[in-house]
Amino acid sequence: MGTLDYYAAIARLAPAGLARSAVRRVQGVARQALYRRRERADEVQLLQAFGATSADELADLALSQRSSRIWCEVSHRASVLEALAALPGATERARAHAHAALRQEWNLFGTRVSFGEGRPVDWSLDPISGHRYPVEPVERMPLHSTGKDPKYPWVMGRLDSAVALAQGYWISTTREERSRFAAAFVAQTLDFLQANPVGMGVHWTCAMEIALRAANLAQALAMFSDAPEVRRPEFLVPVLGALAEHTAWVEAHLEDKGAVPNNHLVSNYVGLLVVGLLFPELPGAPQQVALAVGGLRDQMVAQVHFEGTSFEGSIPYHRLSVELFALAYLAARGAGVPLGPAYDSRLRRMFHAVRAWCSEQGLAPQLGDNDSGRVFPLREREDNEHGYLVGLGAVLFGDAGLGGGELPDEAAWLLGRAGVERFRALPAAPAPVSVSFPEGGFHILRGAGAVITVCAGKQGQGGVGGHSHNDKLSFELHLDGRPVIVDPGTGTYTRDPATRNWFRGTSAHNTVQVDGAEQSTLDPARLFALPEEARARVVAFLPGGTVDRLLVRHDGYRMLPAPVGIERTFRLDRFERALSGRDRFIGMGRHDVVGRFHLPDEQARMVAPDVQVLARARRVAEGPVEFESLAVELGPEGAPHAWVMVEKGLALKLAPSRYSPGYGRVVSALAVEFRGQVTPPVWLRWVVVFR
Repeated sequence: MGTLDYYAAIARLAPAGLARSAVRRVQGVARQALYRRRERADEVQLLQAFGATSADELADLALSQRSSRIWCEVSHRASVLEALAALPGATERARAHAHAALRQEWNLFGTRVSFGEGRPVDWSLDPISGHRYPVEPVERMPLHSTGKDPKYPWVMGRLDSAVALAQGYWISTTREERSRFAAAFVAQTLDFLQANPVGMGVHWTCAMEIALRAANLAQALAMFSDAPEVRRPEFLVPVLGALAEHTAWVEAHLEDKGAVPNNHLVSNYVGLLVVGLLFPELPGAPQQVALAVGGLRDQMVAQVHFEGTSFEGSIPYHRLSVELFALAYLAARGAGVPLGPAYDSRLRRMFHAVRAWCSEQGLAPQLGDNDSGRVFPLREREDNEHGYLVGLGAVLFGDAGLGGGELPDEAAWLLGRAGVERFRALPAAPAPVSVSFPEGGFHILRGAGAVITVCAGKQGQGGVGGHSHNDKLSFELHLDGRPVIVDPGTGTYTRDPATRNWFRGTSAHNTVQVDGAEQSTLDPARLFALPEEARARVVAFLPGGTVDRLLVRHDGYRMLPAPVGIERTFRLDRFERALSGRDRFIGMGRHDVVGRFHLPDEQARMVAPDVQVLARARRVAEGPVEFESLAVELGPEGAPHAWVMVEKGLALKLAPSRYSPGYGRVVSALAVEFRGQVTPPVWLRWVVVFR
């Protein structure tokens, strides 16, 4: 697809998007021109902004006379410590987290990198390729190129570690230990600022990263505000100046110029809001807060459907969006700044959506892109661990519909003693039930220990694609809390375009592929574009007492020489503990079709099903009438999780595949494949029997 074709497609998918983008580009040029003419935030400007006559007085005005009630204020420390003590292991987890930051150790998408306490950090390093991004003006930097990935140094440069060091400072019981954490915060912050001058190097190439780094630095600075090491002018002046430079850069480089702005723009606003509310005297802070408040209100409506699902077309990105909007909500509420009832109600529904698709172990399906992104740096979480958000939402809103689970460490840090008390007062919510989110395109069937999440809806980001995959009519199956049939994930983004496109292609999903074609066109030159060609939608969603039924359809193969449409029926039978599927082909011609069910590992084998399993499969309504003689047994040998069985006449086998449990990691796995030739109208039937 050429450039002209691409923008023509964007114009079709996002009506008026290009016109709005053009206006925003003009506004962006004006903002950047003003930015280039501004005065840098030096000591004189900071003294004037805070009304101080000396650097010592600046420390008192900036750090002692705090007016906000945001979670990271020192005045909240006693409440937070009490809340942590009420959660088994929370203080120990925070201590381990803080000591990793003390060692300057980062988990870069599964790769541990440690530079040692007190030593300089190689901030520009991509440890996978060994490439070091040059410290040169961002205008001259070739950022995205095969074999390199800026996301790795960005993890370090976001300075989550500063907040972790501040956590260690708060929970320390001795003056010596507190001093050690404060000194580490000072040294690491100055090391970063000296190694990454404003506008130079990889850490100034993405306004999202700059904004979130500023938010982390501001929150950590507030947490350390009574530390003597932090109040010294030789540290405080450059750090306050850096916060002003960060927010000025973000304001001038807002990521709003695309046809459909996404989570990057939300991150820009969150950074401006958090810094401006914590340090309102900084140059430019009042107008930046006003800009952020208006922007966040608009983007909550633009990027979150009324039902509570993110418009990104990705469940992992829903977690990122929840944390972004929740951090803004917490900061604004602490400072007495209302974001409005529409913001509050949609954020509450976002937490309910998380509860709807999480398994009993708090794991979410990874439908759509998964770059393992998070905003709250308070505790490490697994890549697909979303369940902690349910408890956070429960106490954030006092919502009984989210109650009954576990109170997460994040709630203790962000809400303190009041959060614990509110959580304990909430009754347990009824168990989650089957639910359909038609705007987000996700549909959940639950029961008999199973959680089945089906993808059938529009491409994300208003039809642009963004973080969507060719996964229409695909699903994930979790049994008794564990993933059994999975979406293979994401792998990587720009480091390896071929890998990127394989993981978002049709063959990498648990759906039916016709004649080797893609549901929607994959353009190798556009790694974040996926046109709205499949037109997936729900035909019927019929939850019931013992049986749930879901009928979904897509038309992604209508451009084949012999067009064909596909309808897939899911039927969850709670009594028989089985999921049956029926793929209906509507159209003309003869086609080679292959269905796939991807597994998270290589624990599967071809077996002759025992009598009881076969009998259960035969009792499932709408399933196959006759079965192939062999089934696929899923899970450890001797303790299987389920059996996949297909109707007679289909070629069933296990094929090698790949699984990416989180960004940047790929492991060997298997996929169940069933193949055949069909002449519509015709049905293919299969069944998954649970242990």
